[in-house]
Amino acid sequence: YRGRATAATPRPGKGLGGRCSRPSGPTEISSRTVLKTRRTSEILNNPQGDSGGVVRKRFSGLLGAMSRHHEKAGDLQDAMGHFVKVSRSYWPGLFHCYDDADLPRTNNALEQQFGSYRWHERRITGRKTASPAMVQRGQVRILASTATRLSPSTAKQLSTADRDAWSTLREQLDKRREKGRQRTRFRRNPEKFLSDLEGQLIQATLPP
Repeated sequence: YRGRATAATPRPGKGLGGRCSRPSGPTEISSRTVLKTRRTSEILNNPQGDSGGVVRKRFSGLLGAMSRHHEKAGDLQDAMGHFVKVSRSYWPGLFHCYDDADLPRTNNALEQQFGSYRWHERRITGRKTASPAMVQRGQVRILASTATRLSPSTAKQLSTADRDAWSTLREQLDKRREKGRQRTRFRRNPEKFLSDLEGQLIQATLPP
């Protein structure tokens, strides 16, 4: 009987009588939930380019409807309630992007940029994880990596940099690096580290 349909075998989408069966309750519930999900996407995508106040008003009405009719969601009640709760928690900063063209609506592009930098760093260094220097000097390394990828800087452009600001930033990075070195020394030999620290403290309290 492989690959053959018999008279007793119901066809997909039809009952034994040959008529299409009506959608069951869970299917209707799922359809309503999908419509609300699509409506959420339409509101937040904001294809009309409306202001943040307009988007806030529309989304607030949708969340209100979800809250009032969540019992009709069937098995998706908990998921819908969680969606409303999380949306409310992000509410204060959820709509600024519609009033500021330079503010991205999501941080997906930013996360992708960080991931790209980590990937290139692993390819260069052979490490399986990010190097400690990523934490210590990430604020300058990532910016430099992004800027040079977009457009390499010329010597003339670099010569116009603010040397005072550069010295201040370098000093901050050196202090951060020194703190990292001290943590490493402490983990390797806590007793010697504390002994050296005690000696420095005693030396500082002695009279000149």
